[in-house]
Amino acid sequence: MNARLNGFLVNEFPKYIVFLLWLGLNGFLFGYYYNFYNTKKTFFYTRVLLGPALALARAPAACLNLNCLLVLLPVCRNLLSLFRKACMCCPRRIRRVLDKNIKFHRMCAYMIVLMTLIHYFAHCFNVDFFTSAYQSKILATDTPAIIQQKKLIAKLIQIGNNGNETYLNPIRKSVFSVGAVFLLTGGWTGVIITLSLFFMVTSSLEFIRRSYFEVFWFTHHLFIVFYGFLVVHGISMQVRGQTPQSLTVHDPIRCSTIDPATWSQNNCPTPVFAGSPPMTWKWVIAPMVLYVIERIIRLVRFNQQVEVLKVIKHPSRVLEIQMRKNGFFAEVGQYVFIMCPQLSQLEWHPFTLTSAPEEDYFSIHVRIVGDWTTGLSKVLGADEAGNEVQPSWKMPRLAIDGPFGTASEDVFNYPVAICVGSGIGVTPFASLLKSVWYKNLNPEHEMVLKKVYFFWICPETHAFEWFGDLLKYLERQLTEIGRQDLIEYHIYLTRGWDHKQAKAIYAHEEDTHDVITGLEQKTNYGRPNWDEIFSKTARDYPNTHIGVFFCGVAALSAKLHKMSNKHSGGGVYFHYNKENF
Repeated sequence: MNARLNGFLVNEFPKYIVFLLWLGLNGFLFGYYYNFYNTKKTFFYTRVLLGPALALARAPAACLNLNCLLVLLPVCRNLLSLFRKACMCCPRRIRRVLDKNIKFHRMCAYMIVLMTLIHYFAHCFNVDFFTSAYQSKILATDTPAIIQQKKLIAKLIQIGNNGNETYLNPIRKSVFSVGAVFLLTGGWTGVIITLSLFFMVTSSLEFIRRSYFEVFWFTHHLFIVFYGFLVVHGISMQVRGQTPQSLTVHDPIRCSTIDPATWSQNNCPTPVFAGSPPMTWKWVIAPMVLYVIERIIRLVRFNQQVEVLKVIKHPSRVLEIQMRKNGFFAEVGQYVFIMCPQLSQLEWHPFTLTSAPEEDYFSIHVRIVGDWTTGLSKVLGADEAGNEVQPSWKMPRLAIDGPFGTASEDVFNYPVAICVGSGIGVTPFASLLKSVWYKNLNPEHEMVLKKVYFFWICPETHAFEWFGDLLKYLERQLTEIGRQDLIEYHIYLTRGWDHKQAKAIYAHEEDTHDVITGLEQKTNYGRPNWDEIFSKTARDYPNTHIGVFFCGVAALSAKLHKMSNKHSGGGVYFHYNKENF
C-alpha cells in the first residue's frame, strides 16, 4: 500500500488535482446557473412557459462557455512552450502536468459534447413549450389552479402583440410555422454549431486519425465555423425575462395568482421583458486571440527560409532530412511541424527532432508509410534508384513550425533515466543519446544525469537497420572517452525471426558483437520483464529520483506507468513521462 501511495503521489496526484479542479468548476457553474434560472424572480414568467427546461438549458450553456475557453489553450503550442520554460524552476510534478495537454484537450471536448447534448435537448423541449402554448385550451375538467395557469399562459403569449409592449415568447403566432423556429438566430446557428462539433468529434476517432489523417486535419478546422457561430449564437437574446424596473411595479409571484384579465385593476401593470445579453464572446475572446497569435507566428515561420542540407536514405524506408534555419534552437526530444508547399499549402505534420542541440543543424527521420510521406520522398528525389539524392539547391521548399517542448527536456534533471522506445518511437531518444555524448566531451560540464538505461523494443529485425548505425557510433565514441558505462543498451526483438535466422543467431552466440545489430551488447529475444527491471534499478539506486521516459504504443505505456507506480517507495521514486504530440 505504501508503494502504491508513493507512486500515486509522484505520478498521478498533480494531474488528478487539475482534473478535480476542472470537474469541480464545471459542477459549480452547472449548479449555480441551474439554481439561478430556477429561482430568480426575473425568470418567473419564463418558467411558467418552460418549466425546469429553462434551467436545464442555461446551466450547460455556462459549462460550454468554460470548456470552449479551455479547449483551445492546450493546442496553443507556443503558449505551452512558454509555460514550460517559465516553469523550469517549478517541481517536476508540476511541469509534467503540461505533458497532458492533448488529454486535457480531449476531456474539454468530451465535456463540450455532453453539455451540447443537454443544451440541445432542453431547448427542444423549450421550443415545444413555446409553440404548444398557443394550443392551450381550458377544459371543463380542469381544476381552478390549472385554469388560472392556462389563463396566465394565454396572457403571457399575447404580451407583445401591441406596439408598445415587449414580448416574452420569442415565437410569435403571427409568424409561427414548423420551420419558423430555425429562422431564429439561436435556431439556425445552433444547428450549424452542433453539426460542426459532430464532424470534428467523429473525425477525431483514433482509427481515422491514423488511417485518414487528412480527413482529421481538414475536418478539425471546422472549429473556425464552430467559434464563429458560437459568438453570434445568443445575439438575438431569445431567453427573456422581466426587467428590474418592471419588477418594482409588477411582482410576478403576487400577480400570477390574480386573473390576468383584472391585472390593471389590481395594481399589476403589464410586465416588461428583455433578453439576456450574450455572454459567450466574453469567455472565448481571449483564447481566440491567443490562437490567432499562434497562427500569425506560424505564418511568420512559414515565410522563413529553411535550407535542406542533406537527405540520407536509410534502410526500412526511412529518410533522414538535415536542415538549417536562422535563429532555430531546440532542446533534446523536441518536435516540429513540417509543411511542404509543393505537396499541400495546408497540411502540417509533426516529427520528432533526432539531432542534438550541440549540432549545427537539425534533423528528422521520416518513415515512408502514407500518402504525404510518400509524396515528400518523391519531391526530395529519394524514391529514385541508387543511394544518391538530389543536391540541396534542387530541394523543394519546406516550412518549419517549432520547436515545441516535450517530456524529454527534463531527462538531464534526473540522476538516472530509463528510456524506452518501441518501433519508430525510438526517434526522441536519438537526440537524447547524442546530446549525452556531446555533454560528456566537455570535462568542465558536470551533469546531473549519471546513468541512462536505453530499452528499444522492436517487432521485426529490419526495424533495427536505420537506427543501428547511430547506436554503434555512440558505442565507439563513449568507449574512446572511457564512459562506456554511461549508456546501457537493452534491445529486444519481440518477433520476426524465422528458423534460419534462429540458427544464425545461435551460431554467432560467442561473437563479441551482436549478429543483428552489430553492437557489443547482445539483442534479447522476447519481451522485457519490466517488474524485474524496475526492482533491480530500485535496488541499484536507493534514495534516488529516476526518470522514466517512453515513446510508443499505448499498451506498453500503460505497463510502464503501472510499474513506475508499483516500484516507487522506500526512498526511490520513478517519475513516468510519456512523449505526447
